[in-house]
Amino acid sequence: MILSLILLIVCGTVAGSILYGRLRQKRAQTMEEWALGGRKLGTLVFWFLNAGEIYTTFAVLGISGFAWAYGAPAYLAFCSVSLSAAVGYWLTPMIHGYGRRHGLVTQADFFAHRYQARWLGICVAAAGLIALVVYVQIQVTALTLVVRLAAGPGVSQAVAAGVSVTLMLLFVFLAGLRSAAFAAGVKDVLMLVVVVVLASTVANVVGEGSVLDVFRAVGERFPQATQFPGLKPELGLDTTWLVTSAINVALGTYIFPHMFQLCYSADSGTTIRRNAVFQPIYSLSYFFIILLGFAALLAGTQAPNGDPNALLLAFVAERYPAWMLGVLAGIASLLALVPGSVLLLTCGAIFGRNIVRPLIPRIDERTELLASRLAMVMFAGIALYLTLGASGSLVEIGLSAYAAIGMLAPGVYCAFLLRRTSAIAVLGGLLAGYAVLWIPAFATAAGTWFPHWEIGLVAMILNALVTVGLSLVVPRGAFETQPG
Repeated sequence: MILSLILLIVCGTVAGSILYGRLRQKRAQTMEEWALGGRKLGTLVFWFLNAGEIYTTFAVLGISGFAWAYGAPAYLAFCSVSLSAAVGYWLTPMIHGYGRRHGLVTQADFFAHRYQARWLGICVAAAGLIALVVYVQIQVTALTLVVRLAAGPGVSQAVAAGVSVTLMLLFVFLAGLRSAAFAAGVKDVLMLVVVVVLASTVANVVGEGSVLDVFRAVGERFPQATQFPGLKPELGLDTTWLVTSAINVALGTYIFPHMFQLCYSADSGTTIRRNAVFQPIYSLSYFFIILLGFAALLAGTQAPNGDPNALLLAFVAERYPAWMLGVLAGIASLLALVPGSVLLLTCGAIFGRNIVRPLIPRIDERTELLASRLAMVMFAGIALYLTLGASGSLVEIGLSAYAAIGMLAPGVYCAFLLRRTSAIAVLGGLLAGYAVLWIPAFATAAGTWFPHWEIGLVAMILNALVTVGLSLVVPRGAFETQPG
């Protein structure tokens, strides 16, 4: 039954999304049509596609497992979504307007054009690809859990991960941005319904009278779970960590390359602003998701192999009928499949346009599109490799992706706020920020000077200081080349 329900939900949604994409848009012949949906996404389609990039396995499987394993630190989910929407209301219409005026397709196009430096576009493309591959890893990790659940314990992690990557590639090759938007809408509606159903019945399942009684019981039996720093105080996940992590996520959400392309794809700035106004509604669902994690804690559910990412699936398998597990697993597949395919599409677009084209300037559109599609296989393979070697929770992996992409944030914000910002200043900031993230001595020093801070925010602040400082010293125009 479980396998049948998973196949029904996934195959039905994928078939519907491909049909929708074919009816609404002819087969893509150019990079703009393939990666941006022809820049014609309206309010409803844009809403679901944008929400689909936020409401992923990170939000459902990751946050519920994080609440079970760490307790109160999972409240990060409430803060980050709302703050991100506030930042997005101001930032994303400007990204959209600049991209439409200048015919940009990728985030690296933005940097190359705004700072008149083709070499900076290549550097940003490389940095963006690193963060995107880590984010693809999150989706592959979650989809691997579902594949193993459906196929049985006899299937190894490597085989399940390989199947997961193959499914993502098939979807993105057969579909496009509009198809992904349709699938995002289906999985969001289904997931919200399932989460509400689970949350409305979970109190009875764990022997409590109401939802509030679940929180009360957790506070009584696991008092550390409902207050900071949570169930594992030795990790330092206190209110300082919460605030700095929420700010880092808010400043970095719309800096991801796929979010740039999403902004370019909207039909108007009004569409984007409407989306930002109502986007925080999604954060309300985190109440129910955290509730499920706490309920699993009360029930004494143990995550398989100690993996918090599998906690929610294990809890539902233990306490609910098999059909409910099948429905949840099917929807969880979509939560990974849809965002993962969009991320791979973005990786391909960046590689073709910002890596291949500068190396082969005379390449035509069709060849560039082919190179982009083939590159997705390579990036999917890298994500597969990372998945097989990873052991952290989806939230921890997600925060590392936000830390990496946050290094591009000063360059984006300065592009609109400080006109004299130069390309060399942006590069200097990038090098300083990545040094804090990746050089152990600097990371240790940052942890000593800023205890319990999210290291991504520390690195971003240093990056911004270096970028602004160099911009005031180095005249704009130095080291610049036409992006052409």
